[in-house]
Amino acid sequence: MSGLVLPVGPRDHIQGPPDAAVTLVEYGDFECPHCGRAYPIVKEIQRSMGDDLRFVYRHFPLTRIHQHAEHAAEMAEVAAQHGKFWPLHDRLFEHQEALEDDELVAAAESLGIDRAWATAALAQGRFEPRVREDFSSGVRSGVNGTPTFFINGRRYDGTWDLLLETLRQALISPSAHNRSLR
Repeated sequence: MSGLVLPVGPRDHIQGPPDAAVTLVEYGDFECPHCGRAYPIVKEIQRSMGDDLRFVYRHFPLTRIHQHAEHAAEMAEVAAQHGKFWPLHDRLFEHQEALEDDELVAAAESLGIDRAWATAALAQGRFEPRVREDFSSGVRSGVNGTPTFFINGRRYDGTWDLLLETLRQALISPSAHNRSLR
């Protein structure tokens, strides 16, 4: 069983309180259809668990099969520079069919980000190193596909429909949670 190599920290995109009982980390790809299907499940888990959950998103663009994934991740980092990571994250998953560069720039612009700045940042690869950091940490943690989830630092390999129940078990009994991940 793989563990999360890079601990959650200030560099991460986080929703939820730092002292939440459960931390869910997702390594995802904005173009991945499986991540797109997991997105509403994660949203429901967040609604259901409230302040008991801290959700972390890390980039893991599968560039060999998803030609737009890298630029989508970089544009999410453009948005992060303006405090708009989560609105763009949601928009990208809700509109996975709109990931061409001009559509990414338009999505950023719709959030109030300067079009010329976003276009230049994407063209220059300004945020490629940040995306690569996430990807590398995923590889070191045993990630080889998306989405990959970690619950309290341990990789979750179960089905998505059981993810919420597994997270609830982690709240009730950390030892039972660790047994369910083996």
